[in-house]
Amino acid sequence: MATMTGASVREALDSAVDALRAVGVEDPRLDAELLLAEATGWKRAALVADPAAEVSPAAGRRFGELVRRRLRREPVAYILGRKGFRSLELAVDRRVLIPRPETELLVELAVELEPASVLDVGTGSGAIALAVADELPGCEVTATDTSPAALEVARANAERLGLADRVRFLDGTLPEAGQFDLVLANLPYVAEREWPSLQPEVTQWEPREALLAGPDGLDAYRALIPECGRALGRIAPQSSTALAVEVGEGQAGAVAALMRESGFERVETRRDLAGIERVVFGRVAA
Repeated sequence: MATMTGASVREALDSAVDALRAVGVEDPRLDAELLLAEATGWKRAALVADPAAEVSPAAGRRFGELVRRRLRREPVAYILGRKGFRSLELAVDRRVLIPRPETELLVELAVELEPASVLDVGTGSGAIALAVADELPGCEVTATDTSPAALEVARANAERLGLADRVRFLDGTLPEAGQFDLVLANLPYVAEREWPSLQPEVTQWEPREALLAGPDGLDAYRALIPECGRALGRIAPQSSTALAVEVGEGQAGAVAALMRESGFERVETRRDLAGIERVVFGRVAA
């Protein structure tokens, strides 16, 4: 793609859209607008409202650089270095999975239940933990991850958002000590057989260890759910606790069965906006 010196917003966008569409990008117009907004420093709405506005040579060159990165199928979130989640803007890079809209269901559940304490397992960028801390000021939030690199990103997000004193970050999975009313987890759930069919944005750029979980995608939950069930007496010795996990399409039944086998009761599922059973939720009275 060549970005012309003195091109208008319309010309720059049309050129980028044609190039992005040619390589199979799913939403080339949106991506082009986001990248041009970044290059010019203008709001996306301003670009749409004034397509005849001239793009400066410097902004045009910057736009060309950003579009070339997108042509290599690098996700827009990594190019921009940020991703919106709930009311927060999180810094993201290749050390962490890009937060997805469906993961907000876990935060919605926490807001609905209003727990006094939450454990976020596999926090990644810190999206779930930080959103819960932001929306439930009275809640004590702990977040864990087995990736030191991911914890670096999460801690930096907490600092930047002014939430560092609200979330405790720990290496590992389930803490040795602590009491939690609600355990949330968005662990890897992509099946190995599905990997070749995923978009290049996922397979070539996002951390593989944050996505793949064995032949059927359930290995991480086979490890977590029984361990969480066994640990309930230690985690919440004087109250009931709940566990909610995000799952892939078609996995809710198997995960719900695993919860019941591990001692969880009143197991239910929540659907995302596409109608997919995306969250499995259960309780156990200690």
